[in-house]
Amino acid sequence: MDFIGRKRELGELSGLLKKSSASLVVIKGRRRIGKSRLAEEFAKSFSKSFLFTGVPPEEGVTAHDQRTEFARQMRRYGIPMLNPDDWGDLFQDLAIYCKQGRILIILDEITWMGSQDPTFLPKLKTLWDTHFKKNSKLIVILSGSNSVWIDKNILSSTGFLGRLSYQLKLEELPLYRCNEFWGSNRDQIAPYEKFKILSVIGGVPRYLEEIRTDSSAEKNLYTMAYRPTGILFNDFDRIFSDLFQKRALIYKEIISHMSYGAPTMEELVSSLGRTKGGDMSNYLEELEESGFVKREIQWDFKNARELRLGRYRVWDNYIRFYLKYIQPYYNRIKEEKVSGLPKGWSSLMGLQFENLVLKNSLSIYRLLGLSVDEVVWSGPYFQSAGYHKKSCQIDFLIQTKYNVLYLCEVKFSEKEISSEIIPEVLQKAEKLIIPRGFSYRFVLICVNGVNPKIEEKDFFSHIIDFSQLLQNSEYL
Repeated sequence: MDFIGRKRELGELSGLLKKSSASLVVIKGRRRIGKSRLAEEFAKSFSKSFLFTGVPPEEGVTAHDQRTEFARQMRRYGIPMLNPDDWGDLFQDLAIYCKQGRILIILDEITWMGSQDPTFLPKLKTLWDTHFKKNSKLIVILSGSNSVWIDKNILSSTGFLGRLSYQLKLEELPLYRCNEFWGSNRDQIAPYEKFKILSVIGGVPRYLEEIRTDSSAEKNLYTMAYRPTGILFNDFDRIFSDLFQKRALIYKEIISHMSYGAPTMEELVSSLGRTKGGDMSNYLEELEESGFVKREIQWDFKNARELRLGRYRVWDNYIRFYLKYIQPYYNRIKEEKVSGLPKGWSSLMGLQFENLVLKNSLSIYRLLGLSVDEVVWSGPYFQSAGYHKKSCQIDFLIQTKYNVLYLCEVKFSEKEISSEIIPEVLQKAEKLIIPRGFSYRFVLICVNGVNPKIEEKDFFSHIIDFSQLLQNSEYL
């Protein structure tokens, strides 16, 4: 498949070619986000390139197995090596072979490769200082999915301080790039149908590559998620076992308890029967850094400050969908007893679409004519019930430094939005305690347009057609 997107990232990597010294680069990001593909595309700029990949951390795989596989891959490239039992010898043999010319070395899934051997990184650092960097045209990329391990052992390590030329965390593709995966048929397919798929898989390139443009959204999702061979059916367990290995079960347990709501830390530890702080705080931080979970702060917009109470939500669209609408059918899918999308699946699309909107908040700012500097805070807003106030929830609230609140209602509907939404939004606003001196405006974010009566009433200051983001890169 053609290489789609990553123009900015590829350009920044290519800028390293203008340096007069060797470069050590780190690329991290969730599984399936396209780290290896980006590195391989960059490799086209080199006369020689070498890709080395760690062995997946299956049960029984040892540090010796990782070194033996690395040696095997060296032999595949015709690189002579003497001792596969020591990382120092392996790196030295590789460095000697790469001492001249424009060369790229990619160490892919570096966590798999080196996490079991405490000498791996120190010896890599030593060989970088003594051998690799002497070739001024050499670039070495360290790539991996375990962002926490990379942060702790490389980015925050004194051993690599001052040695990294560039570091990159790959995020999901912007929506207008996702649109390109529908190929030459993209103008024939309605945005609503595309968003059914994008609300499930987000902007993850490997999942986008599985889209069959000759099939409906429903057929695509069934094939990917409800067949025993489907990538969305199988990927959940692989993600957690690859990243967290022996701790995979506790991480899956934690994230499963977030799938039906946005619990506070207190609610989470209570439901799990654990204690606050310690390991639990570390687990949540790792899930956040991996991009699977997001802590949504409780916000006091009167004083423009964060409150102590925060809520955790599943941030990855695929993980959200898996937990709510694939996992409950796991055994039936495995036994091939699911012949179509489960009944009621479309009712989940509203929440999935809302999450997609939140992940594209910067684009919403621009569509509202707001600069990033103007925005003090944005996100889902929860007002807890208390003395003289009722509980309420705003899908997406934006506060500017000029004390203007944008109350955004997010709707994912097959039909145009009717004027019945106005009293629904007003009911929420009446419960919201808005401080004196604050202005507020209502915003509607939707896909299939609105009934003309809504525009006639002039109730919403902005009506945002989210499908603009599929076509226009100006907003991204």
